[in-house]
Amino acid sequence: MIRRTFPVLGMSCASCAVNVESALSKQKGISKASVNFADNTALVEYDEDADLNEFKKAVKSAGYDIDIVEHKTSEEVDALHEKEFQKLEITTVFAFVFAVPVLIFGMFYHHYEPGKWISMVLSAIVVFGFGHQFFINAWKQTRHLKANMDTLVALSTGVSFAFSAFNTYLPQVLSSQGLKPDVYFESAAMITAFILLGRWLEERAKSNTSTAIKQLIGLQPKRVRVIRDEIEQEVKLEDVEKAEIILIRPGEKIPVDGIVTEGNSFVDESMITGESMPLEKVLNSKVFAGTINQKGSITISASKVGKETLLAQIIKTVQEAQGSKAPVQKLVDKIAAVFVPVVIVIAVLTFVAWLVIGGKSYLAQAFISSVSVLVIACPCALGLATPTAIMVGVGRGAENGILIRNAEAIENAKNIDVIVLDKTGTITKGQPEVTDMIWLKEDAVAQLAPVLSAMEMRSEHPLADAVVKHLNIKGEKAVIEKFESLTGKGVKATTASGNYLVGSERLMKEKLIWITPDIEQQVKTLKEKGKTVIFFSTENELLGIIALADALKETSTEVIQELMKTHEVVMLTGDNAATAKAIAEQIGITRYKAEVLPAEKAKFISEERAKGKKVAMVGDGINDSEALALADISMAMGKGTDIAMNVADITLMHSNLNSIPKAIGLSKKIVSTIRQNLFWAFIYNLIGIPIAAGVLYPFTGFQLDPMIASAAMALSSVSVVSNSLLLKKKSIH
Repeated sequence: MIRRTFPVLGMSCASCAVNVESALSKQKGISKASVNFADNTALVEYDEDADLNEFKKAVKSAGYDIDIVEHKTSEEVDALHEKEFQKLEITTVFAFVFAVPVLIFGMFYHHYEPGKWISMVLSAIVVFGFGHQFFINAWKQTRHLKANMDTLVALSTGVSFAFSAFNTYLPQVLSSQGLKPDVYFESAAMITAFILLGRWLEERAKSNTSTAIKQLIGLQPKRVRVIRDEIEQEVKLEDVEKAEIILIRPGEKIPVDGIVTEGNSFVDESMITGESMPLEKVLNSKVFAGTINQKGSITISASKVGKETLLAQIIKTVQEAQGSKAPVQKLVDKIAAVFVPVVIVIAVLTFVAWLVIGGKSYLAQAFISSVSVLVIACPCALGLATPTAIMVGVGRGAENGILIRNAEAIENAKNIDVIVLDKTGTITKGQPEVTDMIWLKEDAVAQLAPVLSAMEMRSEHPLADAVVKHLNIKGEKAVIEKFESLTGKGVKATTASGNYLVGSERLMKEKLIWITPDIEQQVKTLKEKGKTVIFFSTENELLGIIALADALKETSTEVIQELMKTHEVVMLTGDNAATAKAIAEQIGITRYKAEVLPAEKAKFISEERAKGKKVAMVGDGINDSEALALADISMAMGKGTDIAMNVADITLMHSNLNSIPKAIGLSKKIVSTIRQNLFWAFIYNLIGIPIAAGVLYPFTGFQLDPMIASAAMALSSVSVVSNSLLLKKKSIH
């Protein structure tokens, strides 16, 4: 299956999105289609053998268009929408230029007979010229027995113009029946102009919801310096191939994922890791696209280019999440599908009701009220309520290192009861560190430390690097004359000053190295704390002991204590019971399990869900992938394995637990914004349509003017988008 996002052109409201989605879903080879009105895209899953031209035909026959060209850059896609936006902007300006004189004639010179004829010509230009797309789209929908916002606009403006033109040509028809032959050219023209203005404001506001994507894309340089045939050349980013050598100077953005082949520098990787301190990059260090080279010049060999880079994957994840639909959107789509036909029926009933119970000006009142109903009804606000909140929220998450895979995860995250944490790499750093180093000969440390460092540098044991890093010997290294690895026990080395051993307690006992009762007690205490202890000695005398442990991440204790106030927190680990107990006591977790295999982690998740609890699983390794897949909401650490991140609903790029409450907080803010948007969208229509129909007229004498109705309709969509944009400023913790 192929999963791809296509730009969709010609959509004007939520009903349009439903129609495009319906057209695509019926096509052979498509397993799933999700159309997002907020960013004018369709996220489609289809067979690799499917014919994209058939997709295009289906969408065009429904009255819209879809761009099936595989664009190399996002700028090309943006250019499509920008062209449409500029065209809309020009159309809107000229619509007002021609509509305002019509308004002036209608409001101040309505008795001036030539003014009616001038108004008819000018309004015809506005309605059928600048607003021609409404009639074309409405006709296309009618051919398929469907309706959308364009249908309402075409009906309201078309009827207004036709009624006015009839009264201009044949005023005697109504006059002979004692009725005033009023004209409403200003309503037809201004409705068209206001609808166009509303769409222009809507598109402008919608473009602000995707700033996170633009910022991420902006992290990629457009041109790159490559070394080809020993000559430095500047090429486009999309033309870079794997294994090419790329030159990166100080202050430049790294264009692709790669390996340092020459030079050394410090690189700002905060956009990926969240760490403010730049990381040193030397020979064979990994670098990632979008990060910033600081001081030194380096050359790298490209290992991942184009859509394979980590940054490209992040951008793809954010785009797909922004285009996905929350479960609540399914209800909105059903409402949008029947909204326009229902409004047309209400408008007809309004017209009939006024004819039956209206007063002296019953025909004019029937006409004004029914047109106002058609104009004020707005499925756009309903259609924008959910996707704009998701787009802004997902973008806000990406800015904070929280990658949300789909909209369903947003709704699930706020309902979590139990948070299950893997230990290694999640609560802890996932790499051993020296926590205690006890020297028995303090006066000889300066001579002994270089020997211990030199031995551990030769050792292949996974703990050896931690000892070397801790000792951090900068000066002259001890010279090893002879080195021997003692499998399963430790290592032995000979230097100019004698023979030395580094290894386990078992090795010490085999070599009859005496361990004093005091040292034995210290070793016991260290082991009870879950630490691994190694010994350093000569062939007949103990020189020191070193304790190592997988250290806690700096924020783990504080964050877990905070999470335990609102959630049940459980730690699962494959480590031994002593280590698990020590870590649990250190961070205050009362419920934990040790020596847990991957399948047992998955079983635990299933058991908790069977109790009716909503479970979140947080992990980072291959051994967590099964449990992550079974959880209601899964979170993977960004520094973990690709498998864990591919399974997870949410990836925490900064790899610290502080991102968990942020993700939950963001979820609650997004869902709250969606509810606010839907409330105001529904309330707007529930209140606006009856007022437009004239329910207040018998009590107050107020009847809504169609021009005011069109302005109100435009503002409803803009208000929903503006409310979603407030997410950018809200705290997510």
